[in-house]
Amino acid sequence: MAAMMPGFRPFRHHLVDLRQYVRDIPDFPKPGILFRDITPLLREPSGWDEVIRRLVAVCDRWQPDLIVGIESRGFIVGTALATQLKKGFVPVRKPGKLPGEVIGIDYTLEYGSDRLEIHADALSDHPRVMLVDDLLATGGTASASAELVTKAGGVLVGCGFVIELADLAGRRKLPAGVPVESLIIYD
Repeated sequence: MAAMMPGFRPFRHHLVDLRQYVRDIPDFPKPGILFRDITPLLREPSGWDEVIRRLVAVCDRWQPDLIVGIESRGFIVGTALATQLKKGFVPVRKPGKLPGEVIGIDYTLEYGSDRLEIHADALSDHPRVMLVDDLLATGGTASASAELVTKAGGVLVGCGFVIELADLAGRRKLPAGVPVESLIIYD
């Protein structure tokens, strides 16, 4: 049809450079850390729309039944994605935040330990799950969340992140054979 209309050009999606909406904040939360802040990205509708559009394309390949988001910015990414896909959303939370029966996992960080929890019945029907968060850094929290998804009965089909700090090698801590997609990668 478009070929029969002189001067008409079919719509082509132009990729938005998402890096332009990420703010670098040096020495946060402590000296020596360069914090990659996504709040300008959240505030820019065209940038945020591009994030969700790209993650929807990832979901088209992986075909998850549910989106699981890691506290707390993973909730922002995950609920927006789940809403766009018309899929359910399940939160992975820090201890004591979820009412009712939970399944938990303890894990170690660079300087100490932490715990994550999920509702005990959230993944009981063995859904295909995409795990999302805003940032993949050292991989400790993402790895623990992936293990928690499996422990709760989910089938992890992939992990999606807005930003990955590749030099921290967090991807290597994620389960072997599970695809990982990051929209912005900093070396």
